[in-house]
Amino acid sequence: MARKTSVLGFSVSPALAKEYERLAEREGTTKSDLFRRMVTTYKAEREEAEFVGLQWKMARRARKTGVFTEEEVERIVFEDR
Repeated sequence: MARKTSVLGFSVSPALAKEYERLAEREGTTKSDLFRRMVTTYKAEREEAEFVGLQWKMARRARKTGVFTEEEVERIVFEDR
C-alpha cells in the first residue's frame, strides 16, 4: 500500500522551532496539522493578492477603453456568450 503522507525536512532556528511547537500546543493541534493550516492560509492569501492585482490591472485597461461601471463590464462580458 502506498504511503498517503510525505515526511518533510527543513531547518529553522531553535527559537523558531520552539515557538512553532508552543503554537501547536496552544492551538491544541499537531505540528503537522498546524503546518497544513499555515500552507492553506498562505495559498489563500497569495490567490487573493493575485486576484486584487488582476482587478487593478483590468480596471486600468477598462478605463482606457471608456468602461467605467460594473454594468458596462457585465454587458461586454456577456454580449458574446
